[in-house]
Amino acid sequence: MSELGEFELIARYFKRPERALGAGVALGVGDDCALLQPGAGMQLAVSSDMLVSGRHFFADVDPRTLGHKALAVNLSDLAACGARPLGFTLALALPTANADWLAAFSEGLFALADAHHCILVGGDTTRGPLNICITVFGEVPPGHALLRSGARAGDDVYVSGTLGDAALALKAMLGEIELPPEVLMQARKRLEQPAPRVALGLALRGIATAAADVSDGLVGDLGHILEQSGVGATVHTEIATSLIASHAYFMGASGPNDLQKMAPQLLQCALAGGDDYELVFTAPATNREAVLSAAQRSATVVTRIGRIDSEPGLRLIDAQGKPLAQQLASFDHFGT
Repeated sequence: MSELGEFELIARYFKRPERALGAGVALGVGDDCALLQPGAGMQLAVSSDMLVSGRHFFADVDPRTLGHKALAVNLSDLAACGARPLGFTLALALPTANADWLAAFSEGLFALADAHHCILVGGDTTRGPLNICITVFGEVPPGHALLRSGARAGDDVYVSGTLGDAALALKAMLGEIELPPEVLMQARKRLEQPAPRVALGLALRGIATAAADVSDGLVGDLGHILEQSGVGATVHTEIATSLIASHAYFMGASGPNDLQKMAPQLLQCALAGGDDYELVFTAPATNREAVLSAAQRSATVVTRIGRIDSEPGLRLIDAQGKPLAQQLASFDHFGT
């Protein structure tokens, strides 16, 4: 079968009926520019993320899950800002225009897009090493965006969902550790199909004082909040480690010796592993009931893991209240 041409590729897999346009999109795919129409008085929230084959995903990844993740990592940024999704653009470099791959990729992409009422409004395709770049657009009322700069001493520190399973799956897939098949399956889903916490971000507007999405690891992403807010924090590491969904296996089915051997790995994955796409956020202690209500409205589990301090720096303490001896650093594409 001959390869598809560029415009046939776009028309077949990425151009959708006009009825698929959302309220915030006046014109979608087909012209030189898309036209977005945010609600009256709303500000645009914009974010971009790139996924590169061999760097962010394995070459043999299921294209459906890749389509899902490519958009999920961008929606996670909107969630961290408390913005409602409007639309997105897709820039796609492909080694070949394989019809089966494109059908599966677009299926996974649009399933998540439709779930969040986020419309594909344009982009570009070219031949080259597999590379996916999405720019997402959302709207937020002026003064209501969740930023990294609002944390204050005395605030609680929370994280949503679970931490570390994506990093645990990656270690197993790279052959660095062994996991039982059922544990690997659970962890791999977290790596390849993260759930962007858009509903939680919206529910936290007016409640949280600062937020960031956990893409490069809790230590680093909380560190961005601390730096931009000019504060420090104390985090209870045993609580964070318990949020690895697979932790129950190591605590139960695995023997004490295995648990002790895996403890540093679990800690590294939970605190610095990355690819979680959960939210880390802060809120005043007086807002604890409001945080729980927001979590319930968005059907998202949240866990209080520490507090914001006036003294700069991040302090990681163990179950005995002692400083953590293990050194942890989050992912950095250009780090050594």
